Amino acid sequence: MSYPPQDTQQEIEKLDQAQLDAMINLHVRFLEGSLGGRRAVLKNTDLKGLSFKGKDMRQVDFTACDLDSADLSGADFSEARLYACNFAGANLARSNFTRADMRGSIIENANLEDATLDKADLRVGGFEQDGQYDTGRSVTFKGANLSGAKLKGSMASNADFSDALMNDIDMSDADIRDADLTGADLSNAKVEGCKFKGANLKAAIMTGVDTSSISELEIDTTEAITDENIGTSVKDMAEPLSQRIETHIKWVGSAGAEGEQLDLSEMDMRALNTLKEETLTAVKAVRAKFFGMDLYKVQMQSAILDECDFRRCDMEEADLRGSSFKKARFNHAKLKGANFEPLMFGKGEGTKRFNPCNFEGASLSYADLSGAKLKMVNFKNADLTGANLSGADLKEADFTGAKMDHVNLDDANTDGAILENSGPVFKLKTEE
Repeated sequence: MSYPPQDTQQEIEKLDQAQLDAMINLHVRFLEGSLGGRRAVLKNTDLKGLSFKGKDMRQVDFTACDLDSADLSGADFSEARLYACNFAGANLARSNFTRADMRGSIIENANLEDATLDKADLRVGGFEQDGQYDTGRSVTFKGANLSGAKLKGSMASNADFSDALMNDIDMSDADIRDADLTGADLSNAKVEGCKFKGANLKAAIMTGVDTSSISELEIDTTEAITDENIGTSVKDMAEPLSQRIETHIKWVGSAGAEGEQLDLSEMDMRALNTLKEETLTAVKAVRAKFFGMDLYKVQMQSAILDECDFRRCDMEEADLRGSSFKKARFNHAKLKGANFEPLMFGKGEGTKRFNPCNFEGASLSYADLSGAKLKMVNFKNADLTGANLSGADLKEADFTGAKMDHVNLDDANTDGAILENSGPVFKLKTEE
């Protein structure tokens, strides 16, 4: 998506911080009714990376402006006209957008933690070439952090909240009909009076949500995790996990002659909260749920973890060499410095074989894989939208058919990697 929109042939204006500060001062005087004040009105202006932190921006008109990576934290944009603006990657934490017109805006991968969007207009809108308005572009919050945000009474029909962090959000009386909440984390959200008809909640996290007023006939909740369908808890196992792990370690150490392989398939592991630095080499855990757990430095080498849910897990510096993660979910997971290198089996030249990690069809959108060791990894048809792969070792990795929109590959080693993808690969700006 290019910004500003191509609505005319006029030259796009760009403001620096000093010019913006002068405009803000005049706008504050306008709000105070002081002599010489003037309402801030901009259109198609480049405001990328500028700071509005803590400023009073009520009633501004920033139609179709580019605020990519700008700092709007703690600012008051209530009743502002922010039609078709670009807030991708911006910091909107604790900001106020009450009754703001944000139709057609892009708010992808932005931080809106504890922001207020009560009664904001988040319906379709936007521009196209020749300045045509109301083009039907949906507001997109893809991958955004809306934790604790307030959207009471907001109008967000058709909005895209896929993979967004929406835990503890207040959506009471909001209109999100036909919205896309695929993979969104709605844990502990307030949804009383919210209009959900036609919304897509596939694979959404809805634990702690009162779903009594939500008709399953009106929405798609396929694979959604609720309090009712979490599955068998690890605490309900016939044997304590610690005992099962001891038996498993014997099995690993004896190459299968003693003990028994630990099989956690279909288990809900979250009651444990943590498996930090635990040794689970060669574990089998197909479709297990680890959502939100502390798995720091966990050892799961040569494990079968297909279709597991690792969303929002802390797996920094984990040893996961030679494991299979086909169709697993790692959305927003912390995987910084994790080791996904292949394991080598056999000693002689004729028997040596490499077993690389397999992420075929997996979802790693907005995951932090910075500095990870990913040599020879299979990412075929995986979704890496917004993932951070800066400084990662990607030698000979296969990205055939992978979704790579807005991926950060700064300083990554891609020697021999197959980088066929369905979208553009972006190297994000490195902070100086």
